[in-house]
Amino acid sequence: MNNNSIDNSLYLTNTPQRTPSGSSLGKDDFMKILIAQLQNQDPLNPMEDREFIAQMASFSSLEQMMNMTEMFETFIMNQTNSAIVQNSQMIGKQIKYMENLELESGDVEEITRTGIVKAVSFKNGDMLFELDNGEKVKPEFIFEIRDNDDASSEK
Repeated sequence: MNNNSIDNSLYLTNTPQRTPSGSSLGKDDFMKILIAQLQNQDPLNPMEDREFIAQMASFSSLEQMMNMTEMFETFIMNQTNSAIVQNSQMIGKQIKYMENLELESGDVEEITRTGIVKAVSFKNGDMLFELDNGEKVKPEFIFEIRDNDDASSEK
């Protein structure tokens, strides 16, 4: 094998196919391209230092962006878990909340409902309070929170 040949693993036909969601180049792909470029450059006309430094800086930036993305994903996951734990104190509480009821005339009437929180969940980016009456309520519709004991003694 002579030094001017290209490593077979670098051919497009030998690379694993990606799913459409992962169609962008990653840092490993970038590094393979850079290594192939260095291996196959003309020894009489090598790549200029400026080009090489610029490509290495691009590689470094790519790696830092990928690390930041991973950190943000971890941060978001931790925030979600934290919100669920913080809102778990609502379990067993009686809440009053607003519900919009659409009338036959097309008008919307706000009605007040009550329920006791049985569970807290986080689905599709929304915090939900699951009530004893089977309804699921977003926090922004709640306007009063009471201890369940206080609510029963008030009646």
